[in-house]
Amino acid sequence: MLAKLSTRPAVRRVAGAGALALALLGAGLPATAGAAGRPQPDLSRFYRQRVAWGACQGPDMPRDLQCGKVTVPLDYAHPGAGTLDLALARYRATGPSRGSVLLNFGGPGGAGVSRLAADGKQFMDLTNGYDVVSFDPRGVGRSSPVSCGDDGDPLSTVTADIGRPEALMKQLRQVAARCAARSGPVLRHIGTVNAARDMDVMRQALGDGKLNYLGFSYGSRLGAVYAAQFPHKVGRMTLDGVDTLTESLSEQGVAGAEGQQTALDDFLDWCTTDLACPFGQDRRAAGEQVVRLVRSLDENPVPTDFGGAFTGQDLVAAIGQALYSREEWPSLERALGSLTEDGDTRRVLAFASGGASLPVRQDGRGPAAAHGRKQDGSLVDAQDVPPDNLPAALMAINCADDPDRPTDDQITGELQGLAAVYEQASPVFGRFRLNQLLMCYGRPRGTDFIRHRVKDVHSARMLLVGTRGDPATPYRWTEETARRLGPAAVVLDNRGDGHTGYSSSTCVHRKVDDFLLYGDLPPSGSSCPADRKP
Repeated sequence: MLAKLSTRPAVRRVAGAGALALALLGAGLPATAGAAGRPQPDLSRFYRQRVAWGACQGPDMPRDLQCGKVTVPLDYAHPGAGTLDLALARYRATGPSRGSVLLNFGGPGGAGVSRLAADGKQFMDLTNGYDVVSFDPRGVGRSSPVSCGDDGDPLSTVTADIGRPEALMKQLRQVAARCAARSGPVLRHIGTVNAARDMDVMRQALGDGKLNYLGFSYGSRLGAVYAAQFPHKVGRMTLDGVDTLTESLSEQGVAGAEGQQTALDDFLDWCTTDLACPFGQDRRAAGEQVVRLVRSLDENPVPTDFGGAFTGQDLVAAIGQALYSREEWPSLERALGSLTEDGDTRRVLAFASGGASLPVRQDGRGPAAAHGRKQDGSLVDAQDVPPDNLPAALMAINCADDPDRPTDDQITGELQGLAAVYEQASPVFGRFRLNQLLMCYGRPRGTDFIRHRVKDVHSARMLLVGTRGDPATPYRWTEETARRLGPAAVVLDNRGDGHTGYSSSTCVHRKVDDFLLYGDLPPSGSSCPADRKP
């Protein structure tokens, strides 16, 4: 759930086979906890480092952006078993600096260095007191990027339908094996628990006694896990677009499908009032056309300029990204027009890649092949980041954070019922969300740390921003996570729309800056009105 890159309704009450399916696929034995009193490994060499900043390499890097790296252990339990370099970037404070504020833009799987380079202007107010820093988490961007060996989303390679569960499970196992083979050793040590420990090494390497932090969407999960692990190192922390800490991936998938369907309905309400709408002016017919378009592309994908095939699920992923902000609606309308009228996928693909340009192959014809990447933990060159790193990292991190793994019998017996629940949540986004859930099949069970131990955090007070019309992180997650974290959580209710509030609400932007710069917290439960649209 990248902020402005990945809901109003709550999860529907489901009954019968659907409820049973959610319960079964959401059930799993907790991961085994480490033995109490185990001697802690020596991490002192990692905490003694300092970041050496220099000019950022690359044609699109702003001149005033500096780049560096920090080295962390591959495995915190065995720090001598190997290391990873993590890419960092910063804008220097314009005046006296009180240290750094660390940004995470979400995903999971979003690369912070390229995002800060592209969108750094909206954070310039924070340079009045801080160096503004972001990073590529382990497995992401230049920091040992994971891959499944695909030019696009690995989900698009899963073609078996729910009526053939054995064939589907075979394909899922093949994808999991391909991801493991292409990703290298970092895949076994990916996930939010380790990424939060990396942030504490960064904090020390940046010279800060406490971590000042602004995390969007998934970045709120990362911040909450950091606060649970290092409560006395929390400085001024803001979580915007608050993620759930307790719901299983199956529950999250239904909530996400419903939220995205609501956002799509709002878009079609607007689009059909415009003569340029590619689906005409009949609102009901427009919704049916979108469903038919997705199914048609799944059955008959169209070629792209980058050498791959564009499927209905690729279209769903692109629409989902575009719906994160109302400001993107005119661009989405034009992109869908180009697709339906001319078969041109380029504008839609720009949304699918989060607005980032696609890397170019050595022959100049399309996305770079994921070959020649380093496996020794050092930073990779920007042009060698695999084209599928974002979706591959999203799946890897979500699966590493979730302990639930259904058995073959559970999938075989309950898949039809689960598919019906997702279809009810959204005829457009349901299958895509269900595929995301099933992609954890064949992977090792994840940690139960987040679900069971990130609670009652005894840290400095944190600001949690929830947006009422958020299509990706429903407002109820803000309230639930605040209760989970305990008295340290202060809630700001953003009455607007879109995914996260900092970049879309003048009021939220001001209140977050006031807290990060001056320590001024709004009263818990206070609200920001929706910005007036011209």
